Amino acid sequence: MMLRSFVGKIEKGVSLLVHRRATSVVSDDVREGYFAVLATKGGESKRFIVGLNFLNDPAFLGLLDQAQEEFGFRQKGALEIPCQPQELQKILDRSRV
Repeated sequence: MMLRSFVGKIEKGVSLLVHRRATSVVSDDVREGYFAVLATKGGESKRFIVGLNFLNDPAFLGLLDQAQEEFGFRQKGALEIPCQPQELQKILDRSRV
């Protein structure tokens, strides 16, 4: 019985810690179901808020492959993608049609 109480306290503490950490890392303008992307190339840079549905878009997945090759998987904060902001904007606009 005492062990169950102890485990419950540990679970609650870990849950609070994870929640605090997640809210401190994610910017206020990034809602649930979205993530931040930074399109950077040739001295141009623009931040986008992208829906999770784009993780199924072949053109967006191609950009993610390029990002993995150039930057690896250990990025912090907004996901940096090596492309012109206009290129990413075209991909995002195309799926809205």
